[in-house]
Amino acid sequence: MIKIKNLTKVFKTQGETITALRSVNLHIQKAEFVAVMGRSGSGKSTLLNILGCMDKPTSGEYLLADQDVSQLSDDELSKIRNQSIGFVFQGFHLLPRLSALENVMLPLRYTDAKVTEAGRIRAKKLLIKVGLEDRINHMPNQMSGGQIQRVAIARSLINNPDILLADEPTGNLDSTISNQIMELLIELNQAGQTIVMVTHEDDIAENANRTIHFLDGEIVQ
Repeated sequence: MIKIKNLTKVFKTQGETITALRSVNLHIQKAEFVAVMGRSGSGKSTLLNILGCMDKPTSGEYLLADQDVSQLSDDELSKIRNQSIGFVFQGFHLLPRLSALENVMLPLRYTDAKVTEAGRIRAKKLLIKVGLEDRINHMPNQMSGGQIQRVAIARSLINNPDILLADEPTGNLDSTISNQIMELLIELNQAGQTIVMVTHEDDIAENANRTIHFLDGEIVQ
């Protein structure tokens, strides 16, 4: 699903050069569940941004489902972000004035301004799948943090993405709700979804098939 070869990312700020990733090589298979760990500044968030086509590498190759995305235009990257990648963030990023159903349908509007009935039905099915059949028309301020994160996960799946990227998906949740979210991600993975998750929590990382540790921009374990 993912092939990275000699991936390097260099940032230049105020005359200072910072190498965030140093010739990283990594393969992730379809239907794998991979956890990425490392201290702050180790390169894990930079990697996730590049995997999510939100940033471009300075050098190296990145193939997503055999497509070389390293040198694509901004419009081409935007299309991949919308159709091939699902995002789950620590901060949820739901729109407060939209219902759970409307938030889940939101990515569809980037490809079709008028969401079809089929899209609406799929959004409802996803909310049911994540256990929110009784919260479909609720607003974010009417739901708990765990329920909001479930809406975010349903939204990330609406376009049938090849890969799901999760950035600290349990970071704002208590241990009980965190376990429920992890059970959901495991269920999705067992159904064939490829997942790459950044986390700083060992017990959360243990749910993945494989854990990758970053230090100073390199994979060390």
